[in-house]
Amino acid sequence: MIPLSYYVILSGVVFLTGVVGVLLRRNIIIILLSVELMLNATNINFVAFSQYLHDVAGQVFVFFALTVAAAEVAVGLAIIIALYRAKSGVNIDEFQLLKW
Repeated sequence: MIPLSYYVILSGVVFLTGVVGVLLRRNIIIILLSVELMLNATNINFVAFSQYLHDVAGQVFVFFALTVAAAEVAVGLAIIIALYRAKSGVNIDEFQLLKW
């Protein structure tokens, strides 16, 4: 049996990796993947605590969170493709379409 603290540490490392990716990278695709890493880190916590507490509610929540994440990725990639076609690049510094 793996202790709960190992899962929490793993989740923290994965979440920290995602935060570093969002803050330091300028590529939109890398930023989107880093946000997904942060979401998966929270999912690891939900599943670990759900198993530890012998409650299925955390696992059900993760199932719905994964379906929402799949939709988020589909919409995000569609926006990235549209931006790439408009500007021929995916560097976040080149896009000022949403500024006034």
